[in-house]
Amino acid sequence: MSRLERIRAVVFDLDGTMLNTEDIFEDAGQQLMQRRGLTMTREIRRSMLGRRPLEAFTALKQATGIADDIESLLQETKQIFQELAADRVQLMPGVEWLLQLTEDLHLPRAVATSSPQKYMRWLLDLVGLYSRFAFVLTAEDVVQGKPHPEIYLKAAARLRVDPQEMLVLEDSETGVAAAAAAGAQVVAVPNRHTDYGDFSRAQLRVNSLQDERLTVLLQEYACSERSDENRDSRRNK
Repeated sequence: MSRLERIRAVVFDLDGTMLNTEDIFEDAGQQLMQRRGLTMTREIRRSMLGRRPLEAFTALKQATGIADDIESLLQETKQIFQELAADRVQLMPGVEWLLQLTEDLHLPRAVATSSPQKYMRWLLDLVGLYSRFAFVLTAEDVVQGKPHPEIYLKAAARLRVDPQEMLVLEDSETGVAAAAAAGAQVVAVPNRHTDYGDFSRAQLRVNSLQDERLTVLLQEYACSERSDENRDSRRNK
């Protein structure tokens, strides 16, 4: 584990970090491609992961030569995704526990996602999490998408913390690069869709949000009045 600083806020990525939506996107992408006699390869998926929709579908068109315009591809994929997601969206392992822990430690929380605002709100309402965050930053809130650091710099500013006092949870190489470039502390939580990436810029890599090392990290480095009281109490036992 790389050297860590005090943690005054926690920022979550959405897709693949908090929700199992990458599994659903994989199936939606396959359906989209099959309708055109094509296959969604892992290489194409990699070129799209972690990016805003415009950038992701530009990569898709470049890789496949699909003639459809980006807006029509976006709308078609949205329809397929929503049909699949209604009964399949689930929290990734450890999300509920981690949210409760950050609440107990009085750490403010936010979401920073490359996804559009309406999609994000629909999903977080679907799983009942929207109200548990101070705010959410989405694709519409930035000029430059991940791996550019803009979204995490904005998150730090709105949380009123220095970037290095902010812990970011990300599942993709693109997201880790964005958070690291902003100067944040980063925990990489790759899944089967993203585990090929370079996570060397993360302070810690875990297999899931349930990893005990993440719990220990937050308990030891969280910096709030309540977390300091809890830490002193544990040390005096």
